[in-house]
Amino acid sequence: MITVHHLEHSRSQRVLWLLEELGLPYEVKRYARDRKTMLAPPELAAVHPLGKSPVITDGDVVVAESGAIVEYLVDTHGGGRLKPAAGTPAHRQYIYWLHFAEGTAMPPLLMKLVFDKVRSAKMPFFAKPIARGIADQVEKSFIRPNLARQFAFMEAELANRDWFAGSDFSAADVQMSFPLEAASARGGLGQAFPRLTAWLSRIHARPAYQRALERGGPYKILD
Repeated sequence: MITVHHLEHSRSQRVLWLLEELGLPYEVKRYARDRKTMLAPPELAAVHPLGKSPVITDGDVVVAESGAIVEYLVDTHGGGRLKPAAGTPAHRQYIYWLHFAEGTAMPPLLMKLVFDKVRSAKMPFFAKPIARGIADQVEKSFIRPNLARQFAFMEAELANRDWFAGSDFSAADVQMSFPLEAASARGGLGQAFPRLTAWLSRIHARPAYQRALERGGPYKILD
């Protein structure tokens, strides 16, 4: 039996969604974040040495990292579903977006989260202008330009298709859900990127997505 070690309000929500799309039986073991630090609890380190989520166990097999989990589930249990045929243009796009989600899309979004917290962090009054000035400069010179370029690129990619790997929904769309939900939650989409906003509406309307929310419990992008 597949067990999802599910940390609340985290990337592991899309693992539940993928399992629902594949129609696979699974168990959910829930973990709550530390209410002060919002980090994962130490109990997760008993599953994987890094003590982070997502991580799944499948018998004696332990798989961590979202992309690795997606590939493992699709390749091991998918029966050819949610993955374009090897050697096709759609398959090349599929592999690209699987890696793009965490390798390219998430780093500037994470940096935005960190520097937003720097602005609001408690510190001596004389340090606040310095910290805010550094945060503002990093956001202006690096974070915002990179996010704008990425959003424009993704928006253009959906100009002639509904899904990232081609005309059919795939596990690449599952993997792309977290960065785009994070971008939407942090005010990066909206009317400026109507195709990305429409894509989010399509995934949220999928019955499997709704079932995953029921299994996983409350889901909120941390800000």
